[in-house]
Amino acid sequence: MSSPEISSLSWGQMKVQGSTKIYKDCKVWPGGSRDWDWRETGTEVSASRRAHANECSLMFLPPGSLSPGPPSPHSPRDPPKPAGRSGPHSPGVQPADVEEVVEKGVQILVIGRGMSEALKVPPSTVEYLKKKGIDVRVLQTEQAVKEYNALVTQGIRVGGVFHSTC
Repeated sequence: MSSPEISSLSWGQMKVQGSTKIYKDCKVWPGGSRDWDWRETGTEVSASRRAHANECSLMFLPPGSLSPGPPSPHSPRDPPKPAGRSGPHSPGVQPADVEEVVEKGVQILVIGRGMSEALKVPPSTVEYLKKKGIDVRVLQTEQAVKEYNALVTQGIRVGGVFHSTC
């Protein structure tokens, strides 16, 4: 079974061949794809990034769609996160984030860190992949998608995890 190509990428939206779903962030592997929420494994967004993300997301709302309501769980009014979590999107892509794709038997795993490369990839994740005999490519998301699609075209069993915003 071959890996599906990523057919389109824009800020906050990705389409994968063979799927009708529009993903914000996704995992892909030979024969499939699914949504990916990098927060599942403890990665958090810094307070300054949350404020920036909230401002950026307003650009994509239709006029008149804002209404008062309860604060978002990612609102800039949230208290600061505990010390020990530094920088944007930290600690980043964890071994648990890539494990599902690894289990699909990929030879190469491509990680898209975001359009502005805000999502971290700690050395522990790269080491985990290398110990499994998997070549890893960590790139800005637009470059990661180009690399991933080129590998798909070559018939390589490639997988990926991609963050399509910051």
